[in-house]
Amino acid sequence: MAASWPQSLKDWVAVQLKQMNSLNKAEADAEMKTLISEAYTNQTLWTTDWAGVQLKALQPKTATKRKSQPDITATQKKLKKTYISNPSTDNETRLEKRKRRFEREHEIEKQKASGVLSSSSFTHHSQSTAGFDIARDNTPAYTPMAYRSAGAISKRKYANAVNVDVGDADPNVIDWDRFTIVGTSREVFKNYLRLTSAPDPGTIRPLEVLKITLEELKKKWRQTNDYRWACDQFKSLRQDLTVQRIKNSFTVQVYEIHARMALEASDLVEFNQCQSNLRLLYEAGITGHANEFLAYRILYLVHTKNRSEMNLLMAQLTPEMKSTDFVRHAIEVQAALIANNYHKFFDLYLKAPNMGGYIMDHMLARERVSALIIMTKAYMQLPLSFVASELAFDTVSDAHRFLSEHSIAVYTSTDQSISDSEKRIDCKAAHPRILACYEEKYRKIDIVGRI
Repeated sequence: MAASWPQSLKDWVAVQLKQMNSLNKAEADAEMKTLISEAYTNQTLWTTDWAGVQLKALQPKTATKRKSQPDITATQKKLKKTYISNPSTDNETRLEKRKRRFEREHEIEKQKASGVLSSSSFTHHSQSTAGFDIARDNTPAYTPMAYRSAGAISKRKYANAVNVDVGDADPNVIDWDRFTIVGTSREVFKNYLRLTSAPDPGTIRPLEVLKITLEELKKKWRQTNDYRWACDQFKSLRQDLTVQRIKNSFTVQVYEIHARMALEASDLVEFNQCQSNLRLLYEAGITGHANEFLAYRILYLVHTKNRSEMNLLMAQLTPEMKSTDFVRHAIEVQAALIANNYHKFFDLYLKAPNMGGYIMDHMLARERVSALIIMTKAYMQLPLSFVASELAFDTVSDAHRFLSEHSIAVYTSTDQSISDSEKRIDCKAAHPRILACYEEKYRKIDIVGRI
């Protein structure tokens, strides 16, 4: 998919990102996204002269010229005149430094591939009870928008680093490339601690130890199912991979396992961090279960109602991606919600492949209340047994409990002795309550923080 973006666009994006700062980044990034999206829609990605496109947000602001500036010295005027007459000098120097840095990194990767340096991999954490090493598919990974790929180049560096050619790197961000080390620690388990200084090789585990750590973590997770401890260990594992710049199939395996584990533990924040990093690893050409996690991403965007990101993602999908069972199911879920087809949605929920059902669990209550709005608008009365079946409740009692918890259990009979299967919802009386419940609880999406 990366080949579908013209090189001129990638170069242009890199230049624009370099010119952004904290004052104009938000406005410039939005403008750049709009331009790329419009070009993609109009099929002009390859015909546009990107080198000649200028972002309005990055243009110098006009200011009122003062009549006199007696406090400016002749030297300052001379320096200002020199800078104005050669505005591209600084940009060219920074571009050249960035080019050299990329070439150096590429050479390191080539040496690693040939065995000159130690093997590589990246980091993040993932794991799940039933599927640690599930081989789902080997289909090509999808590629995010070009501007996001270029944005991922930005790295961080420590404030105490000296005599290092950082080019135009952000001085507020750690540049892990500058602190690439090979660990010597033989500890299998290690608590996660956020780095506040240059990493010590004596506390970092090398790749062969990290592979042992992963196997032991999987065993511990199956035995204890202690998510807090396991998550902390995975974060430590990911950190050791990161500071050693390890980016290979083992890295992808770590991310995928932790992402599945986070889904099982209902930790969407940690899952989102894992799948975001997996996108970059897949984009780098490292194989994994790309289509499985592409389906998860679609379902996650459906849950968060991120329509702009969803539109960009859908525009990038190839026919091959759409043909896989995982991705096709996720796309059908999105289509069912757009059409307010609650019957189709709950049918897809019951048939969710892989771990897609764990993500759909988070939107289940919202969509049940949304479906009840439609149902109580269309009927005078609704048997509770029909509602339980239509909205994928396990039992009629579960449906009654759900209605009671949301203060929308309004029945035609107030007789407490009748069984739940005999209860009937009074639609006219219940409808306004259900509307109010939806507005209060589900109008805005709140992603709960890490467990």
